[in-house]
Amino acid sequence: MITLYGHELSGNTYKVRLFLELLKLDYEYKQVDLMKGEHKQPPYLAINPFGQVPTLVDGERILQDAQAILVYLARQYGGDTWLPTDAISLSRVARWLSTTAGEVRQGPENARLYHLFGAKAINIERATEKAHLILKQLNEHLSDRAWLEFERPTIADLAVFPYVALAPDGGIALDNYPNVRAWIDRIKHLNGFIGMRSIEVHMATV
Repeated sequence: MITLYGHELSGNTYKVRLFLELLKLDYEYKQVDLMKGEHKQPPYLAINPFGQVPTLVDGERILQDAQAILVYLARQYGGDTWLPTDAISLSRVARWLSTTAGEVRQGPENARLYHLFGAKAINIERATEKAHLILKQLNEHLSDRAWLEFERPTIADLAVFPYVALAPDGGIALDNYPNVRAWIDRIKHLNGFIGMRSIEVHMATV
């Protein structure tokens, strides 16, 4: 049985939930109340010493960090479709996992933390600048392709997607990035897609 510990406002929790749904895996979701500091209490620290969400438990396996969890799920349940195994293809996906933990976190994710959660220690001017820098790079990268790599979605797309789609929560408008907006829409059309606050589910027209 798979159990996912997370919070409904966490983009990192959301990307794992989204992947579980796309893979059509059965799982139990357990809410960790970040506002009450539940993630810093001994019961939760016992499974995630970093005191962060998400944490995924699959049988006796305990995994922390959203990007690492995506890798695990892709390899364990998704096959080569979501995470290729040849060296060059794997390195191209890994690049975007690194970008997620670097530029995306420093830009749109931090801007969202500042505006939505009042994280005043964040330099909002710098976060805003970095957000527009990575959005510009993404927009250019997506100018001649549908997905970040290859002709299909991979965990690279799922890793980058949430905090880019949530950029408006941080005061970062996506109006000037049409290729990014089109990519977001393509992800919303994936079979099994689920949304979260500020990310609406695409409503099919009849």
